[in-house]
Amino acid sequence: MTDIRIEYCTQCNWLLRATWLAGEVLSSFGTDLASVTLVPGTGGVFTIAIGDEVIWDRRRDGGFPDAAELKRRVRDVAWPERPLGHADRSRPTGSDETTSDGAP
Repeated sequence: MTDIRIEYCTQCNWLLRATWLAGEVLSSFGTDLASVTLVPGTGGVFTIAIGDEVIWDRRRDGGFPDAAELKRRVRDVAWPERPLGHADRSRPTGSDETTSDGAP
């Protein structure tokens, strides 16, 4: 079973963001998780860890994860073989629907 820890800054009022991400992880991985723990901190901290491995750090990774990115990182550490459905689909990079002469 997997334990996830989300440490958030109380001075920055990031509790709602932490609880939203905890809910996203719980909705995707549910009973495969042993726990999702919210840990109040200070000084601008926002980290997400599985066991001793930090999978997201606001300072290191540049802000906050979106739900799909967090789910991919959790999966990659805990269950690498598990498909995530729509969260695994690559984002469209644009389509090239013009002909070689530039006409659509």
